[in-house]
Amino acid sequence: MGGFLESEKPKQTQFKANSGYFSELAKPNGIYKGKPRTFCLPVESAQQNLFPEIQGSALAYFAEHSIKWHDGQNGKPSNHLCDSQVCCVNFLFPFAGQPGSLARLLRPVFPAIERMFPVESGQYVSFEWIGAKNYLCEKISRNGQRSRGANCTSADAIVMFERTDKKRQVVLIEWKYTESYGRTSLKIAKSGTDRTAIYRPLFYSADCPIDKERLLGFEGLFYEPFYQFMRQQFLAHEMEKAHELGADIVSVLHIAPEHNKEFRKITSPVLAGLGESATGVWKSLVKTKGGFISVSTEQLFGNLSEEQLPEMKAWLEYIRARYAWVRENAEA
Repeated sequence: MGGFLESEKPKQTQFKANSGYFSELAKPNGIYKGKPRTFCLPVESAQQNLFPEIQGSALAYFAEHSIKWHDGQNGKPSNHLCDSQVCCVNFLFPFAGQPGSLARLLRPVFPAIERMFPVESGQYVSFEWIGAKNYLCEKISRNGQRSRGANCTSADAIVMFERTDKKRQVVLIEWKYTESYGRTSLKIAKSGTDRTAIYRPLFYSADCPIDKERLLGFEGLFYEPFYQFMRQQFLAHEMEKAHELGADIVSVLHIAPEHNKEFRKITSPVLAGLGESATGVWKSLVKTKGGFISVSTEQLFGNLSEEQLPEMKAWLEYIRARYAWVRENAEA
């Protein structure tokens, strides 16, 4: 359990008690994994884990596209106030109907943005994207359907834009909040499945997006967060080859708090000598320049102002109140 998570729990508990964003019904301890927790909401009030202005639209969007809420019940998000998916939705969903604001947000990372394109249902940000096809040949459920947000590789969010060179670029967003990982290999699933068998064809293909010459072994990628990085990169590569959504380029953008130091640790013994941080190592392994970009949440969101985003003043106030760390060291 990471130190950043432990520091966030009391802060989120105070936010629930004192912020005014929650009803009285949402303020008692919530049950999570069988125990009452101060940093959780009652499951009946779990929708209040979202920014008030998006509660209805986000729930409707997830329901329309059969997207799974992580740890959610009855079509509602997780009741855990430190939930990563909830954090991602709170930060990004308000931009789904604001293409101009979204472009202003992303231009420091992608300066060639000319205009944003909607991804689905008229939204300029979509969530839990799994690709139009089962490109990674992952196991499908008995009903033959893949589930967005569960049991297959999903990008936390996706955006799309036209560049100044008129190429269309799709960006898969991998979002982190309080996550931290240990040095446990995920090569063998709890079911006994050898996961290397699933992804080996993509890894050993002639056009693999990963620089295999820098690796001492394929199995070194089966440690989090590298296991996630690998699958996201494969998904982006296969979507680009298929020109999904009309894309000429598909890349991965990783967003995580600079304050979460535990996430930076290099968990794979095979990769330990390739860099100083997990994201730095992965960037060095991706062949295409710009194929993987990592930016801190503080860098991307910390310097936003009401003058830049006048139509999103209420959202800015909420983010600053709930995730106060986002404005600390934003220049870093």
